[in-house]
Amino acid sequence: MVKVFIDGSAGTTGLRIYERLQERKDISLILLSEELRKDTLARKEALNSADIAFLCLPDAAAIEAVSLVENSKVKIIDTSTAHRTQEGWDYGFAELSGQREKIVNSKRVANPGCHASGFIALVEPLVKNGIIKKDANLSAFSLTGYSGGGKKMIAEYQGEDRNVLLNAPRTYGITQQHKHLKEMVKICGIENAPIFCPIVAPYYCGMEVTVPLFKKDIKGEVNNIKEIYKEYYKNGLVKFSESEESGFLSANLMAGRDDMLVGVYGNEDRFTLVARFDNLGKGASGAALQNMNIMLGVKEDTGLIVED
Repeated sequence: MVKVFIDGSAGTTGLRIYERLQERKDISLILLSEELRKDTLARKEALNSADIAFLCLPDAAAIEAVSLVENSKVKIIDTSTAHRTQEGWDYGFAELSGQREKIVNSKRVANPGCHASGFIALVEPLVKNGIIKKDANLSAFSLTGYSGGGKKMIAEYQGEDRNVLLNAPRTYGITQQHKHLKEMVKICGIENAPIFCPIVAPYYCGMEVTVPLFKKDIKGEVNNIKEIYKEYYKNGLVKFSESEESGFLSANLMAGRDDMLVGVYGNEDRFTLVARFDNLGKGASGAALQNMNIMLGVKEDTGLIVED
């Protein structure tokens, strides 16, 4: 029986991991009472007693949690931003070339950011295959449900007397300093951070990341991109799809799911790369559990909700 501890199980990411693991017969959860949930000594004991520990914490707290681990056998999956570009940590996006093999043997896995997951899924294979130049100037729009903002934002959106401004989509990260940009640049192997426009909208969950391109900015044709996606994503929880809903692409199509769809839409001269997934699924908890499954050597989608 694999012993698992979730440090930060009260947050949205931690809660979904907990809900998924409750149904698993191969997992024994290490639980702390509400009184001990933030007690350093209790957390230290739980972390060092686990086979796998999920860190669902703010960055500073995640760094502290790692420092508490003295048992060399403990494997850590960190869902915070703290270690995504740090040496000694493997980036937990299994579908990227060679990454699954690293995760299998890793003891330190950094779970990808939600916005970053969509951008990287779209851009990294094209950079690797020479379709997009490393020095390209890209832009990206990312539409997300409000659950991505955590408990405080969820409470704001679900409040009876919520601010009228919350009734419409809101752009944020307007200083172009979003915390996911660093991993987007590093993992994609690009030289310039994209112009990034994240948008939170008044629905609970689901994410749609869009990267617009002109034909003149790529090497090849639109069909080359489609073929690369089809080949690159033959295995794992990312799939190529040209599905649409009567001319629309809904950002909550994948709500409640743990997989991702990538597609290409437009014409030969102007087109968009689109990734759709759940910001709490493949964008957070689902990816973390997929990484755990890989580390344990069990089927990747064990305990996850994916397309048949």
